[in-house]
Amino acid sequence: MPGFPMLEVRGLHARYGAIEALRGVDIDVAQGEIVTLIGANGAGKSTLLMTICGQPRASAGSIRYEGRDIAGLATFEIMRLGIAQSPEGRRVFPRMTVEENLKLGATVADVKHYDADLARVYKLFPRLEERRAQRGGTLSGGEQQMLAIGRALMGRPRLLLLDEPSLGLAPMLVKQIFATIREINAAEGVTIFLVEQNAYHALRLAHRGYVMVNGRITLAGPASDLLANPEVRAAYLEGGH
Repeated sequence: MPGFPMLEVRGLHARYGAIEALRGVDIDVAQGEIVTLIGANGAGKSTLLMTICGQPRASAGSIRYEGRDIAGLATFEIMRLGIAQSPEGRRVFPRMTVEENLKLGATVADVKHYDADLARVYKLFPRLEERRAQRGGTLSGGEQQMLAIGRALMGRPRLLLLDEPSLGLAPMLVKQIFATIREINAAEGVTIFLVEQNAYHALRLAHRGYVMVNGRITLAGPASDLLANPEVRAAYLEGGH
């Protein structure tokens, strides 16, 4: 069951120059939850995750993590508090091997955990162990997504931010990635805030959800309720899953 409030976002605004990308966003993620944020491309979903991580800076509002205001901290300081992000587009280091990419993710964690954490990631993603000496840029899209998530897990996060993990993947791989996300939450106890365009899979996976339109939260509630909501179905679910 969800525990204490882990992430509390209140009245958050963020800008890219003259463009206001976030317009008074309120979000809560409790310990142990999977919470998803859905919305159309360009709604501001990725901007919210990046603002939580310190880039761009919030122009107004607050971001509290485990009771601490983190809005003024540098990104590396935020990561050391137990937050990790798997970014949109994966962004693996193409010339580095799988294992070198994973090692980079471990730089914010205690070195004594490295071997155990590496074994844990390889257990979650056996394909990565098979490809451990292969360069990241030569992996398939699905393998790169596994690597991006694995790299984030190497930092031993208590809160994992996932940005569009299903983007560009074949349906079978999407199911595999979402099953692994469920396992990370249920078996590993990692709290997850998931940004997704694939509303059907995201809402089936999550405990709660939010809908973002033009930088604002327009709907919120239990994921099952949003999945059945006529507005959500019409905007994000019609025409197949």
